[in-house]
Amino acid sequence: MLIANRGEIAVRIIRALREMGIRSVAVFSEADRSALHVQMADEAVWIGPAASSESYLAGERILEAARGTGAEAIHPGYGFLSENAVFAKSCQDAGIKFIGPSSGVIEQMGSKIAARRLAIQAGAPVVPGTEQGVRDYREARKKAAEIGYPVLLKAAAGGGGKGMRRVENEAELEAAMRGASSEAERAFGSGEIYLEKLIDRPRHIEVQVLGDEHGHVIHLGERECSIQRRHQKVVEESPSPLVLERPDLREKIGEAALRIARAANYANAGTLEFLADEAGQFYFLEMNTRLQVEHPVTEWVTGIDLVHWQIRIAAGERLSLAQQDVAWHGSAIECRVYAEDPENNFFPSPGRIAQYAEPAGPGVRVDGGVYVGWTVPMEYDPLLAKLSVWSGTRAAAIQRMRRAVAEYQVLGITTNLRLFERLMADERFQAGDLHTGFLDEFMKRPSRGATDPGAAVASILAAAHARSELSGSASEAAPVSVWRSEGRRGLVR
Repeated sequence: MLIANRGEIAVRIIRALREMGIRSVAVFSEADRSALHVQMADEAVWIGPAASSESYLAGERILEAARGTGAEAIHPGYGFLSENAVFAKSCQDAGIKFIGPSSGVIEQMGSKIAARRLAIQAGAPVVPGTEQGVRDYREARKKAAEIGYPVLLKAAAGGGGKGMRRVENEAELEAAMRGASSEAERAFGSGEIYLEKLIDRPRHIEVQVLGDEHGHVIHLGERECSIQRRHQKVVEESPSPLVLERPDLREKIGEAALRIARAANYANAGTLEFLADEAGQFYFLEMNTRLQVEHPVTEWVTGIDLVHWQIRIAAGERLSLAQQDVAWHGSAIECRVYAEDPENNFFPSPGRIAQYAEPAGPGVRVDGGVYVGWTVPMEYDPLLAKLSVWSGTRAAAIQRMRRAVAEYQVLGITTNLRLFERLMADERFQAGDLHTGFLDEFMKRPSRGATDPGAAVASILAAAHARSELSGSASEAAPVSVWRSEGRRGLVR
């Protein structure tokens, strides 16, 4: 199997292939000649210069590498060509299995407008908005008045915040349309935009689905992805704190996701994304027809290996799990470790890694793709690794993440690890009071250092609470001893 990707996700897939006894073929650009995924694969093929348009996005070069190595299948990972319907069709035409849904499904669900129509037909709730792209300002003004301000302008052909504009009133609409359409054209090759009602301070909740090629589809629960910057996720967790408060929500949102997946005849791993308010009302947003960056938290709480199942489904296997067989245990949190500076508007920080040490121990997982001496290139997304943890409760998982982040060492470049220290110590985060604007608001608050007395006391109390939850009774928790508090790094003595 050829892996049409790079970095930590390529390493993740190589490990799965090794466990399954399948030979791996890596591809690499000039910038990745000494990358970890290249070193780990059974075979590696150079596919072009550093520019992704001439390497990782060059579908024909990747197909040539697959043919030249005798690869029978291609796993696209996420990003790059993972949701490219033309590439999926080219694989099919070449007799090479694409690890993912069919090209027709990718095309249908890749259009947010078409996906909205399908969701409506399937009886799933959607955010009020237009059923097709708006053609001009006159039409947009009429539709916005019907929907009610504020509204969102969104690109029909893609996501990630590109081509998205918040519009508070009619006076802002025309300029916002020009900007959104122009940005969408540059990013996705299509300037088509549509309108949605803006839901203020929503949660971003997604549902993982698995479908085989015999019509059987199940969901694996939800992930909370509300901690975002520029519409890109930074911290994800499962279960959602909202589901912990409203246990009936998992069944409702899971069933909505299944209705849409079945209507699309979906096969392989996919994710349905929803917006939800504090009352538990949710609305379909879009579908990602690929493996998600944040898939480890679902693997933690369900015990189901998503990459293994992607490959088994593509090989024609039937899902051996019924919906009633899926169970969720404990809580998992993932932090995306980036080479970037949160204090400088999250500006990328490429460069050579002088020192690198990953955390370990019970309930800690690092999906990484770097090493000491590796130079983080400027040409690609600056994701270094995904740090995820599991524990019996959300409070205990937060404490475990705090410990793991403190152990993580990356020198030579700037990372966002200190941001996670602050986030995990934040009272609002610990309370699960989340929404998609949380991180923007958090970054405007005064920074609180690790030696802040209030943070120290909160840390001690949270640790005691986590221990009491694990033992089954908060009321029976023993008092925190002096040696415990004084033995913790960063606490006030």
